[in-house]
Amino acid sequence: MTVATFRSRKNLNSISRFEFYHNDRGCAVAAAELAQMAGADRVEGCLFGNGERTGNVDLVTLALNLYTQGVSPNIDFSDLNSVIDLVEVSTKIPVNQRAPYGGQLVVCAFSGSHQDAIKKGFQTRKDQGCAYDDRWFIPYLPLDPADIGRTYEAVIRVNSQSGKGGVAWVIQRTLDLDLPRGLQIAFSKVVQAETEALNRELKPSEIKYLFEKEYFLTGDCKPRITLVDYEVSTDRSMSPVGLGKQSANSRKTFVGIIEIDGWERSIKGTGNGPISSFANALKTIGVDLDVKDYKEHAIGSGAETKAATFIECLAGGQTVWGVGIQEDAAQLPCCQQHRR
Repeated sequence: MTVATFRSRKNLNSISRFEFYHNDRGCAVAAAELAQMAGADRVEGCLFGNGERTGNVDLVTLALNLYTQGVSPNIDFSDLNSVIDLVEVSTKIPVNQRAPYGGQLVVCAFSGSHQDAIKKGFQTRKDQGCAYDDRWFIPYLPLDPADIGRTYEAVIRVNSQSGKGGVAWVIQRTLDLDLPRGLQIAFSKVVQAETEALNRELKPSEIKYLFEKEYFLTGDCKPRITLVDYEVSTDRSMSPVGLGKQSANSRKTFVGIIEIDGWERSIKGTGNGPISSFANALKTIGVDLDVKDYKEHAIGSGAETKAATFIECLAGGQTVWGVGIQEDAAQLPCCQQHRR
């Protein structure tokens, strides 16, 4: 009807057209957008949809809908939280936590599939080297939370329904660790058990502490096995004559001292590399570990770079993970083996 009314008028350039919509049918924002497309010069409304009966058009939603479609409303929303505080104090009406853009949960994801998609979206943006001014395209986030004064830490909320993606996001943001998929699944089960036991969602700081405790990364959580001293050397005595230099150097011998259950023990083992030789050395004292996978990545850059290592082992028919963070990239992660 609005479109037909505008188009039936002559000399539209001499007329100032403004619209004012109520939300009785829940269509105030949609009607206002259609009016703008039809040529309305001005739309009147209220902040966060307050007003008569079911309220008037929400100017915050209307303006930020334009913003997310690439049309600047020429309004600064970078401190939206202060606007919310002022409106709530003035009207004595709280902004609903699920209100578009203004609600506390607008940039929060609880669903495991949503969290995983958001995590992958941020990773893609990072891999592509996108800057702040580059086009924003993250699943389930219509705009950059920073544009409305929100933090990225609030994006992922972890409860009993969250999956591995949300948990991995928190660990990446708090510890700068890029967890392998298998470890994501394993630790997400630990987090789920904790949320169900507490019957609430976990804060990022709580998830960080739970990870450090579970994989013995804090001083107050001592692992069963601690590496005291070690040396890895090439075992040339087992290299048959005739093999090339590369093959001859492939066997490694591990000699070291470990502390296990509070007692120091000397161990020795030989294998195809440092990890397998260490695992074989542990077998001599009854610790049987079958190394399934090993991954590592750098933390930081320059002289302060550390090495993060993740090792997946099979112990007694059960898959277990070990996590280590060392300044020495050659330090073996096996000694950080998680005890079940």
